[in-house]
Amino acid sequence: MESIDYTAPFRRYPIGIQSFEKLRSEGYVYIDKTEQMYRLIRIGNPYFLSRPRRFGKSLMLSTLEAYYKGKKELFKGLFIERVEKDWKTYPVLHLDLNAEKYETVEDLQKILENQLSAWEVEYDSLSTTDSYSMRFMNVIEKAYKKTGLRVVVLIDEYDKPLLRSMHDEELQTRFRNLLAAFYAVLKDADKWLQFVFITGVTKFAQGGIFSNLNQLVDISLDHRFADLCGLTQQEIETYCAPELETLAADNGISRNEAVAKLTRMYDGYHFSYRNMIGMFNPFSVLNTLSSGVYESYWFASGTPTFLTEILKKTDFDLRDLDGIRVPALSLTNNRASIDNPIPMIYQSGYLTIKEYDERFQMYTLGYPNEEVKYGFLNFVTPFYTCVSTENTPFYIGLFVDELEKGKTEAFLNRLRAFFADFPYELNDKTERHYQVVFYLVFKLMGQFTEAEVRSARGRADAVVKTKDYIYVFEFKLNGSTEEALRQIDEKGYLIPYTADGRQLVKIGVSFDREERNLGEWEIVAE
Repeated sequence: MESIDYTAPFRRYPIGIQSFEKLRSEGYVYIDKTEQMYRLIRIGNPYFLSRPRRFGKSLMLSTLEAYYKGKKELFKGLFIERVEKDWKTYPVLHLDLNAEKYETVEDLQKILENQLSAWEVEYDSLSTTDSYSMRFMNVIEKAYKKTGLRVVVLIDEYDKPLLRSMHDEELQTRFRNLLAAFYAVLKDADKWLQFVFITGVTKFAQGGIFSNLNQLVDISLDHRFADLCGLTQQEIETYCAPELETLAADNGISRNEAVAKLTRMYDGYHFSYRNMIGMFNPFSVLNTLSSGVYESYWFASGTPTFLTEILKKTDFDLRDLDGIRVPALSLTNNRASIDNPIPMIYQSGYLTIKEYDERFQMYTLGYPNEEVKYGFLNFVTPFYTCVSTENTPFYIGLFVDELEKGKTEAFLNRLRAFFADFPYELNDKTERHYQVVFYLVFKLMGQFTEAEVRSARGRADAVVKTKDYIYVFEFKLNGSTEEALRQIDEKGYLIPYTADGRQLVKIGVSFDREERNLGEWEIVAE
């Protein structure tokens, strides 16, 4: 067994560390974001920022809290220390709603009660009412009068109770009414406030939460702050150079190849069409640099329950998600709703901006990277098949293995068995349901081999490339295998691959409407 030199210097990565003070005082690596934060501070508006989970929102608020509390020693060597000359100790009210499960209204009331009680003791604000909103207002006024400085309010994951109750309309209404009244205080208390920053995943309009907070400047799509959360490639290469060398060595690849794989796996988030700089998921990048292993860290850390509810209740065609076009207003208006899922799926990090049509003000959205694409497709597969999330990669691996070995008959028989195993309630679906299943199977094969699914007219239904073979598939829902093969020939689907050198195989498959499964098929090797 290889011995470990515990005396050798090593660098600690702040995975799961949300306290800026702990990070700085205990020697964790910190990628300096204080220049971007200082821009916010100097402008001084009350802000709202939407970013996906585990994207550094909590650490950012903790950093702002340390700044406003005047903890200059924590900023040694950082941008803010070089430019700030007038350090003050402001009263800071930091509310974090991220920790609770919020299964009942009492869960939220307990969080608010505990936080208000602590503030009331700190700022000598005697509670003479049971109203959370009035107590919050009183704390802000007392903090201002006690310190002589305006108050800083930081609210982290303001929408967590609302997201946790997507499945329960009555509970969500009660959460919404309570939070709307609580947050509304921030507008009326403006004369006592120095700085306000609210973060979350989504924007909820119902019940007036954001209509009552119309003074907030939403910087979620602001090009000036596109890199406020997340990591750029330049930041990774500047601050993590030793770990990149180690990552490359651990995986037997060059440094450039290590960065390229990081990019494919974790880059690709765009938070403004005017600043299309690619942002890396910090949670996945830091885990990879720390462990030396590329994995789906962000997706494995938990899929929000509200996404499950959206998929159960909506009828979107999954084939349209990657490359979907949406009006710009759908991402900027505060319309988060289970009946309008695309903005929520975007804000949650499963889709990102790919293009922007300025003339017609339309966004094109798509999966940001491989971690999200394959994680999402694996996650949704059980909604369309009998295969569990855990078993999906295994099943897909078997499909790939058979095509790599040229066992086309075995592949098609397995695909037929895959459909036959559907429970009754899935078998009673529309043809589109089965088209989506074909899409999922071939799209997921892209994890292990080059696979394409038709995304435009004039393309075969599916093309799979392995080391020795190129397979061209055409499925006919209302036709014969002969028609499928004839279409492959007449449309010239094989032409792009004729000079490739690999064995070309065309497969025509008919779909049996009565059996709701693959019917006959014909395989022709060229």
